[in-house]
Amino acid sequence: MRRPLFPSAMLLSLAATRVAWAQYTPPPPLAPFPGYINQYLRNQDPYLANWDIGGSVRLRYEVRENALGIPPANDFKAGVANDNSYFSTKLLFRVAHTEKWWNITAEGRNSSATGDSRGSAPNIATGSSPDSDGPVDLHQAFLTLGNHKEFPVSLKVGRQELSYGDERVIGAFGWNQIGRVFDAAKVRWQNAWFGVDGFTGRVVVPDDNNFNTSNPYEQFSGLYFNTQKLPKNWTEFYILARNVSPQSATLFAPAVTPVPFNTTARDIYTVGARFRSATNEWGNFDYTVETMGQFGSWKRPAAGVRPNERDEQRAYAFTGNLGYTFAESFGTPRLAVEYCYGSGDSNPNDGTHETFDNLYPTNHKFYGYQDLASLQNLSNLRLISTFKPHPRLSLALEGHLFWLANTSDRFYNVGGVARAGAGATGNAGSGTGYGLNPTYGSFVGSELDLVAGFALTKAATFEAGYSHFFRGDYIADTFQVSGSKDADWVYAQLLVRF
Repeated sequence: MRRPLFPSAMLLSLAATRVAWAQYTPPPPLAPFPGYINQYLRNQDPYLANWDIGGSVRLRYEVRENALGIPPANDFKAGVANDNSYFSTKLLFRVAHTEKWWNITAEGRNSSATGDSRGSAPNIATGSSPDSDGPVDLHQAFLTLGNHKEFPVSLKVGRQELSYGDERVIGAFGWNQIGRVFDAAKVRWQNAWFGVDGFTGRVVVPDDNNFNTSNPYEQFSGLYFNTQKLPKNWTEFYILARNVSPQSATLFAPAVTPVPFNTTARDIYTVGARFRSATNEWGNFDYTVETMGQFGSWKRPAAGVRPNERDEQRAYAFTGNLGYTFAESFGTPRLAVEYCYGSGDSNPNDGTHETFDNLYPTNHKFYGYQDLASLQNLSNLRLISTFKPHPRLSLALEGHLFWLANTSDRFYNVGGVARAGAGATGNAGSGTGYGLNPTYGSFVGSELDLVAGFALTKAATFEAGYSHFFRGDYIADTFQVSGSKDADWVYAQLLVRF
């Protein structure tokens, strides 16, 4: 049996500011910077401060070896084409105007990729990269009514990002060159005691070279409550509803990337609570705890065990992060330990679906920067070390250990897609591919991540990273016949705001 490979270098103290509680955070700008356009306009006329005109361009080059993530069936498999290197861009341009009682914002986006072999994968019909959505699309366009300084209620309507908590279940997916937005309406009530958002909307589906529209058969709604009245804590409670009808599975296929947006039918309700230490209230310690439970129903896909039947949804997840910052030491190093658990299905034939639905997260920040896992059938131990040796420089070194929560369930990729190959229908112990293999070891492997960011100017930041995934018993057992290999990932990125 292989031992979990966990580099001793994790004992070193590397990377970032104290605000980076859960993950690496790039260094902030050298000084507050409204953007070159805003700066020019406000210098000409102070009354133009009500306008916000600007944007950003992000350039990234990535090299991946032995694990693409999409399609996930060949991740770590030897003897197949699962290497990839490509260049991608994201251009945002924003125009906004704010008055005392209202704001209107419009933001356009161009996303493109060159050389991405994921676009030619067998299960992607269009040939488009999951990072490509052009030539120009509407990223956000919303109207906000209200002023919380004078009235407790506000309304925000239109295409918008939804982001709550750490973005473990609701996030803008900012790492992706396309991101995630909703056509939604949101009402907020805020007073001195608490705030609560009530929202409902439909996720917008990227459709390369066409105008993006939202999925009319997938509704996402919720109530999200927050308060600071619990001493020394920031507290949040929420209930979320994801309702997907059977028509969603074929509405956009096969014309849409990235895969998967065509989710199976489900009516899943999530109840959760999140507790975070208030800033500087616990000395040098900080913590975050979040727990989630799910109920409802889930329709099994047409291909697989008990096809098209409805199962009762009974799932849960838990995350906890505890950190300590050496505030008086050079570089203010921080060390932290984190544990995350997302339940898996113990029996595909018992009429109960126990796999946690990760909903709409920004998973890149949490379960390894190679983006090979999501909070579904996962047990993840993470060690985090951050260090800031210079105001312009942030460093992070992290290590992960991954297990399947239940070997009777599958290994899910970052997008929540079950890895499935020759063993997909339950060919247990065949050693020919991913599937339902309850006899295999649960240890998936370990990952080492190193990330560095440098603020070049007040407008530009450079970032680079390297990651290595050490395969474990589960992957070795999965590819006993063909053999398996470790995975590597390298990236370099430049972000310029204007």
